[in-house]
Amino acid sequence: MSRPKNQNYKGHGLSKGKEREQRASIRFKTTLVNTLMDVLRHRPGWVEVKDEGDWDFYWCDVSWLRENFDHTYMDEHVRISHFRNHYELTRKNYMVKNLKRFRKQLEREAGKLEAAKCDFFPKTFEMPCEYHLFVEEFRKNPGITWIMKPVARSQGKGIFLFRRLKDIMDWRKGTAGKKLTSSEAQPARSAVNPPGGHDARSSEDQKDEIPVENYVAQRYIENPYLIGGRKFDLRVYVLVMSYIPLRAWLYRDGFARFSNTRFTLSSIDDQYVHLTNVAVQKTSPDYHPKKGCKWMIQRFRQYLASKHGPEAVETLFSDMDNIFIRSLQSVQKVIISDKHCFELYGYDILIDQDLKPWLLEVNASPSLTASSQEDYELKTCLLEDTLHVVDMEARLTGREKRVGGFDLMWNDGPVSREEGAPDLSGMGNFVTNTHLVSRSLKTMLRAGAVPTEKVLGKSSLTKWITYYSLEC
Repeated sequence: MSRPKNQNYKGHGLSKGKEREQRASIRFKTTLVNTLMDVLRHRPGWVEVKDEGDWDFYWCDVSWLRENFDHTYMDEHVRISHFRNHYELTRKNYMVKNLKRFRKQLEREAGKLEAAKCDFFPKTFEMPCEYHLFVEEFRKNPGITWIMKPVARSQGKGIFLFRRLKDIMDWRKGTAGKKLTSSEAQPARSAVNPPGGHDARSSEDQKDEIPVENYVAQRYIENPYLIGGRKFDLRVYVLVMSYIPLRAWLYRDGFARFSNTRFTLSSIDDQYVHLTNVAVQKTSPDYHPKKGCKWMIQRFRQYLASKHGPEAVETLFSDMDNIFIRSLQSVQKVIISDKHCFELYGYDILIDQDLKPWLLEVNASPSLTASSQEDYELKTCLLEDTLHVVDMEARLTGREKRVGGFDLMWNDGPVSREEGAPDLSGMGNFVTNTHLVSRSLKTMLRAGAVPTEKVLGKSSLTKWITYYSLEC
């Protein structure tokens, strides 16, 4: 994206005047103090920049993006961690609007069967603007459970379940006149919006008129798949490097987040039963800080394979792949695809008793704070591999289909998976990152330790040596 340079624009990546591949060091900046900072500070050749210094790589928060992106000049090699209007996918109301529009487009252009591939999100209404449509639907299906979610909040804040129209009327009265804080306000859009994008007022206008907080009312999935009687959802990571053309990578490792309390529909007011967010569950009296409330996805797959067989697991994860691709395609024409931007999305997927996956939401800023040692190792590897794909050092050829724990799943079209012998374990094409072991291997190396066959096993040690020699 080219922007005129003048006194109102801040430039980055210009001071040395070198091409990307000639850079001896990468100047990075971030405001996040968690696993991300650990990874950035330990990356060879990367140097932290503070305050107003020039930077080459900025893992920013969305509030900085909203206030500064349009006034910042970035040189060719500079990268930033969000797309300008990421909220088209990550705000709950916009996500649903874009998916509904995309489904209608598919039905017109390819027929109902193709459009049905977008039936992976629960029936949803934006509140208060679609209140009367919601009431009509509510009265058609009396007695079912609905869930209310604020469109711009996270970590389970503001969410509640209800079955009576009186509850929603009480909510409506309680929110009348309620204003958002500046951090929750509807994001300012670019003056030039892509076709189909949501119109917006300028940030100056918003300072004078902060909008009333919006919610979505969503049909609650009353038959979730349970493990040990407890509800869970999946957190899956997708890295988008470009929207035009669409280029997206899927991370093989993720986790299932469990509630601490056995599932029941008889107590819809109990957040420890119905909300799997770690921010909620860690306040439960039964929460164990060392054990946490997570399974790694490979453990989840093995569990499902033992219960339902490998074919059912493959079908489930193929259906999840469909969710990732269709949701990204739904915003492909409205996201501003700036070459300086990338985005690491955190997808939240719920599985029902029929092994059907449902898209709950997409997070632009998935939590990078670790809740356990295993979680720290996962997120350390996730971030290291994200930086490998972003490739500030210009080491990749552009033809890679697998980088660390990431598999290229879409490159302006579907990417074929590697062919191999049939898998009977339920793991399918899923390969656990060999650097996810009892201790982070790279942490071991920094401490001067050497991974051994005893620690990893002979096969994993061989794979790790191959991986590490290629990636590092």
